[in-house]
Amino acid sequence: MKTTSIDGNLLKIMLESAALMLEENKEEVNSLNVFPVPDGDTGTNMLLTIKSALKQGLQVDENNASKVALAASQGSLMGARGNSGVILSQLFRGLASGIGENEKIDSRIMAEALKRAADTAYKAVMKPTEGTILTVARECGERAMEIYDLHEDLADLMEEVIKHGNDVLKKTPDMLPVLKQAGVVDAGGKGLIYIFSGALQALKGETVVTVPRIDKISPIKEAPKRREYIETDDIKFGYCTEFMINTINGDAESFRDELAIFGDSLLVVGGEGLIKVHVHTNNPGQVLEKALLIGELSDIKIDNMRYQHEEVLLKDELNLIRDNPEVGQNIEKTIEKQKYSVIAISVGEGIDRLFKDLNVDVLVPGGQTMNPSTEDIISAIDKTNGDHVIILPNNSNIILAAQQAKTLSDRSIIVIPTKTIPQGIAALLAMDPEKDPEYNVDIMSEAIKNVITGQVTFAVRDTEFNGTEISKGDIIGLSDKDILSAGTDINEVSKKLIDKLMDEDMSIITLMYGDDISEETANELADLLTESYPDIDIEVIHGGQPLYYYIFAIE
Repeated sequence: MKTTSIDGNLLKIMLESAALMLEENKEEVNSLNVFPVPDGDTGTNMLLTIKSALKQGLQVDENNASKVALAASQGSLMGARGNSGVILSQLFRGLASGIGENEKIDSRIMAEALKRAADTAYKAVMKPTEGTILTVARECGERAMEIYDLHEDLADLMEEVIKHGNDVLKKTPDMLPVLKQAGVVDAGGKGLIYIFSGALQALKGETVVTVPRIDKISPIKEAPKRREYIETDDIKFGYCTEFMINTINGDAESFRDELAIFGDSLLVVGGEGLIKVHVHTNNPGQVLEKALLIGELSDIKIDNMRYQHEEVLLKDELNLIRDNPEVGQNIEKTIEKQKYSVIAISVGEGIDRLFKDLNVDVLVPGGQTMNPSTEDIISAIDKTNGDHVIILPNNSNIILAAQQAKTLSDRSIIVIPTKTIPQGIAALLAMDPEKDPEYNVDIMSEAIKNVITGQVTFAVRDTEFNGTEISKGDIIGLSDKDILSAGTDINEVSKKLIDKLMDEDMSIITLMYGDDISEETANELADLLTESYPDIDIEVIHGGQPLYYYIFAIE
């Protein structure tokens, strides 16, 4: 039986089938890490992103492919995690743009949408790299444009597209030497092929998914939420107002400008067809009246932020600490009005304390294997009240999500592209709260160049890197994009890593030991380093980070 068009209901089924297919193969995608380290999270990030897209898409009542695609695009945008998730969200955005206002999708529209998806994703990445998910997406879009007039049946069209995409995926190691060296194909590209394959199953009627069935996808545990004490006298705009607009007469950008006079913490995302709004205002009725001029409203939520009794807050905090003892020491302090607010992505209770000691205002749990979403970062921005908000991602896989949050916020946001915890610390130490933003961007960006980061963890698979044979379970020492040491003894591998990173200009080594290392073992390593480098200051800190035995900052 041919499928010559996709309506809104079928598109929902395709989205869920795609998510289920990715979930079934998530660990395989995660394992396709260039480094054999235990933090492969491409599959997890893509799954969380498409789940967010699916959740929003399922909320569309109309059997209209255009509106489902727009809703899914908005959901993926807010739920995007990691570089792969952000790129996937841009693919959804381009897909929705390519579908336009069409209530049904035929072969031509599908091809144009796939092409537009790849074009949008390429534009969102400052320096696109070939041999990645971008290449697979582009080739799939171009192939669809070449053959759509030969395939009225959308299942036939997608089969050809996926076959071509798989062929391109197999060639990614020839495009990226690091993939060939690691003996893997691109993880993001593999995840995209699984998403397409799941969608194809729905087109062919091979999936058992019925709408709505999002509960079939097993939940991924989120970081616990906690209330933050607010000085109610200092609240300028008292009502947190959120809603959706179903519209054919407005666009997000122009409507955002119209709402700017009503309050702050303004977030307007989406496009023609479906717009999500979040604003802090003293006049929610006026905001809703303004929105009614361009469409129908749904999912309206208005909270009085001034109506927070201390007993309720205390009860919430006590319950949170009872259920999650590990967060008991990390309740955010009240944030006073200031020139700068700083948000840092952090992992490990010791590293949390270190950032707090350096006057970080809001910590966002994250790092390897637990990348925060764009929405998580926007939520952190909403907790601050500085004139300028500095975000320290502290992980290369979180920078895109931070930059995406910046584009969605009406605040003055500065993203310092820190890729490691030591870089984040160096940036904070260089920051001058009395200086203007331009000065701090320059001085903090320069500071992150002057710190060397080393990390020690274990291999999750057999591999060969730079001529060194590495077995699953071996201890490995890394810096930037290189494995510099390997062996079976943690401190011995760590010492070899430090030896390769040191030069005569270095004066201090900060050793942050993780959850799986005792203080005694960390001090033994410090003694070894002191013997070799008697003129170097060695500082030992309990970082408490998972998976990584040590994180070193060498300056």
